[in-house]
Amino acid sequence: MPEHSISISLCMIVRNEEMTIARCLDSVRDIADEIIIVDSGSTDRTKEIVARYTDKIYDFSWIDDFAAARNYAFSMATKEYLLWLDADDVILESDRIKFLTMKKDFDRSIDVVNMPYILAFDALGGPNFTLRRNRLVRRNKGFQWIGAVHEYLAVGGNIVDSDIAIAHKSEQRDSERNLRIYEKRLEQGEEFTPRDLFYFANELNDHKQYRRAIEYYQHFLDTEKGWVEDQISACGKLADIYKSLGDLDHAQTYLYKSFEYDTPRAEFCCRIGFNHLNVGKYHQAAFWYKLATEIEKPINSWGPQIEACWTWLPHLQLCVCYDRLGRHELAYKHNEIARSYRPEDPQVLHNKKYLEGVLRIETEARS
Repeated sequence: MPEHSISISLCMIVRNEEMTIARCLDSVRDIADEIIIVDSGSTDRTKEIVARYTDKIYDFSWIDDFAAARNYAFSMATKEYLLWLDADDVILESDRIKFLTMKKDFDRSIDVVNMPYILAFDALGGPNFTLRRNRLVRRNKGFQWIGAVHEYLAVGGNIVDSDIAIAHKSEQRDSERNLRIYEKRLEQGEEFTPRDLFYFANELNDHKQYRRAIEYYQHFLDTEKGWVEDQISACGKLADIYKSLGDLDHAQTYLYKSFEYDTPRAEFCCRIGFNHLNVGKYHQAAFWYKLATEIEKPINSWGPQIEACWTWLPHLQLCVCYDRLGRHELAYKHNEIARSYRPEDPQVLHNKKYLEGVLRIETEARS
């Protein structure tokens, strides 16, 4: 190992991950110098598969506390830096190569590296839903995980932003687990932090307990102590819920309310634009979609981002709006911008062919 290359312990907590664990561990080949696996009670072949990659497998009695399990995994590591992944995460090959380059030329004054976390991909395989997570941390700093559910890693010091992404390739999981933990804590009379209120509301929403979800999202917002990205997300979730309940007025109210917490985000502008487009208000729809194209994207934002709303989608929708308004040259212009992002998109190509025909007819009519 070159003198300036750092050593890395991969720390994972697992349970019944036989479908994904090999894929994950294969993706970190040459990156991890040590693999720490903490198993919280697997009954499938997880430990048998993991044994092909490491002998550092530790049992952990599950106590409904993810932070406790992750901190235990960190405590068993011996290398300079700690990397954490979930079993259904993977480092894609292009990012693996970038990671190896970073590892070889690493600046040891760095305490923390945060990385994009890709939670969803679009139909053409591009990243569509992303956020950021602290991924690689210096072991001797003793950073700790906090939170029984939806835990986070509390860090400080010299923190750098990386463009090396971790991809989440979700598989079927115990969808009731987190909700059970929250309900148990509630029954025991525990006072939820603003963060707990937000994530409990998310679990209720995921389980279609919409009225309770509304109650806890509103409770979270009323504290006025939540993280700004969670406040904005809560507005989006409330808009989704009210729309599903057929209450379009409240849905629209929460889209606008998101602007109280920070400058407008492209995701919300696109949603407002879509609502206007749906009822034939093309001028208003074009205003909001145009605003989405003009907003400066937050640099290395830690909140969730829908990449389409910051790139091609508002241009594609502007193409629709301007076509309906009879402004075909503008429609063509925005479709071409969308095509620069998605050159093989069938809808974009259809628009191109259609608009070229319309513009040719209009040119002939004027001559």
